[in-house]
Amino acid sequence: MPIRCEIVSQDRTVYEGDADIVVLPGTDGEMGILPHHAPLLTTLKFGLIKIRTRSEEQVFTVAGGVAEIQPTIVTVLADAAENVMEIDVARAETARKRAAEALSSVKTEDVDAYLALEAALRRSNLRLEAAKRFNTGKRSLYKEE
Repeated sequence: MPIRCEIVSQDRTVYEGDADIVVLPGTDGEMGILPHHAPLLTTLKFGLIKIRTRSEEQVFTVAGGVAEIQPTIVTVLADAAENVMEIDVARAETARKRAAEALSSVKTEDVDAYLALEAALRRSNLRLEAAKRFNTGKRSLYKEE
């Protein structure tokens, strides 16, 4: 019996379906969620969510958020999330360059602007790394390259 998984970002539902395993980037480390998991509430760091069924694996980038795990459902409320197969590499590269340039010119006294630009750069780097790693073909959930 699979576990239901829902990934919701601020503007849309990114994924909704059943999974055999859901791997989440928790702030205390990566965690694998199987059906009938004990109830859990966790925060998420920047990273990858991997959803595996018998026939396929889907990978999503997530830029923070929270996950609620119940025995029959995993609900992810993400600050930002997207399927790696939907990432536009050229657009992500442009965003990374723009964030890096802005970060180099911001005054360190403006803490809020500095932290926002640093987060934008981290998100852009995550998106680019994920697109380069997973857009070229399917990889196993258990292999790290």
